[in-house]
Amino acid sequence: MTNRPKLVVANRKMHGNLPDNQQFMQSLLQQTRHHRARYAVCPPHPYLYQAQQVLQNSHIAWGGQNMSRHEKGAYTGSVSPLMLKEFGCTYVIIGHSERRQRGHDNDESCGERFEAALKAGLTPILCIGETLDEYEQGETDLVVVRQLNPVIAHVGIQALSKGVIAYEPVWAIGTGKAATPQHAQAILSFIRGHIELLDVQVAEEISLLYGGSMNPGNAAQLLSMPDVDGGLIGGAALVAEDFIRICQIANELTPLKSAA
Repeated sequence: MTNRPKLVVANRKMHGNLPDNQQFMQSLLQQTRHHRARYAVCPPHPYLYQAQQVLQNSHIAWGGQNMSRHEKGAYTGSVSPLMLKEFGCTYVIIGHSERRQRGHDNDESCGERFEAALKAGLTPILCIGETLDEYEQGETDLVVVRQLNPVIAHVGIQALSKGVIAYEPVWAIGTGKAATPQHAQAILSFIRGHIELLDVQVAEEISLLYGGSMNPGNAAQLLSMPDVDGGLIGGAALVAEDFIRICQIANELTPLKSAA
């Protein structure tokens, strides 16, 4: 079994309000105490102050759902990495398919955002994954390499280990159709192998997550796969009990010796 601790991240997308957020985070704090796994919550940007107030000095980290490549400037509607850092963020999601599909992100801009996040002291969570058409054409390997290589080109292979990679097949996001554990393992193993060609130590150290309709019913099978180091959770992160159960499963599958 790997020494990498499991990491479970709640991507709350454009959901939540002050009372709901409070209940979610307080429940998470109370029911994940003394855990070996790692947890983070990524709420919509207006609620980062609330997350900071509730979660600071706790075992739960928080982060942004996106950020600009720029530190400041005339970019109306954007949020800079330094702003996220000022609100205590540890993580930031980069290149989620919902943003790629709308033209906000592409492979090259994800490399720039990844680099900017590292410069600001944030841990970027890079999302990569294929569409249903690409999956049916057998192009998954080509797609994930195409999406990953620009990031490596921007930051170098060793700096890649300072981030996290989340494999999210687009056809499984929000559809209830999760990839089989065997498919998730095969692709994450391929990604780790691609990194290993460049640096064996980085390949061993980097955390690889699965995202795409992970829920309490399938989390144990997915998280039991040797190259699945955690989950980027969307739909199940909207229900505190569901997300907490996934966190508990991740904790049970995290070996004692990997605890911080």
